[in-house]
Amino acid sequence: MNFPILSSLILLPTVGALFLFFTKNKEGNNLTIKYVALFISVVNFLISIYLWISFDQSTSSFQFIEDRKWIEGFINYKVGVDGISILFIILTTFITLLCIISVNNSVKNRLRDFLIAILIMESFMIGVFCALDLVVFYLFFEAGLIPMFLIIGIWGGERRVYSAFKFFLYTLLGSVLMLVAIISIYWITGTTDVVQLYEIGIDVKYQNLLWLAFFSSFAVKTSLIPAL
Repeated sequence: MNFPILSSLILLPTVGALFLFFTKNKEGNNLTIKYVALFISVVNFLISIYLWISFDQSTSSFQFIEDRKWIEGFINYKVGVDGISILFIILTTFITLLCIISVNNSVKNRLRDFLIAILIMESFMIGVFCALDLVVFYLFFEAGLIPMFLIIGIWGGERRVYSAFKFFLYTLLGSVLMLVAIISIYWITGTTDVVQLYEIGIDVKYQNLLWLAFFSSFAVKTSLIPAL
C-alpha cells in the first residue's frame, strides 16, 4: 500500500486542531466547533477500522511501514504496526471519539481549546503506538505531556495548577531513565530502529538493566509509582 495511512492517522487530528485554532470563537459557536472536532474524530476512527480490515493477520511482521530519513545516520521517521499496536490505535481513536461526544456534560468553558488539546493528544498517542524508531517514540511519548498539562491545569478541579505542574515535572523526570536507556541502546548497537534491533539483538547482560529503565518510566507514566 503506497498511501501513508499511519501518517494520516497521526496528522489528521492535528490538522483538525489547527482548523479549530483559526476558527473564530464567537458566542453560540460551540456547536459548530464540536461538530468539526466530532467529524475529525469519526474520520480518524473509520481510518483505524480500515487499517484493521486491511491488516494481514497471518504474519507477525510489522505492516504499513513508512520510512523517511530525518537525521542522516541517526534518526528516521519510521512507523508501522503489528497485531498489538493496531488494537491500541483503534482504542485511541474510539476513546477520543467518546471524549468529544461527552464534552457537553463535562466542559463548560473554553470548549474550543479543550477540543484542540484532545485532538493534539490523539495525534501524539497514535504516534507512540506507530513509532518504529526509539527516538521518534520518545518524542511522541513526551509530547503527550503538553496537552495533558493544559487539560489538567485549565479544566481540572481544585488545586489544578499545582496538580498540573506536579504531573508534568514528575512524569518528565520519570522518563529520564528511558532516555538514558535509548542512548545506551544506540551506543551498544549503533541504531534506534526497532526492526533492526530485532535483527541485531542486544547482549543479555544489558537486557535486564534496559528493561528496568523502560519499565520504571512506563510505571511512572501509568501511576504505578505514586507521587509523594
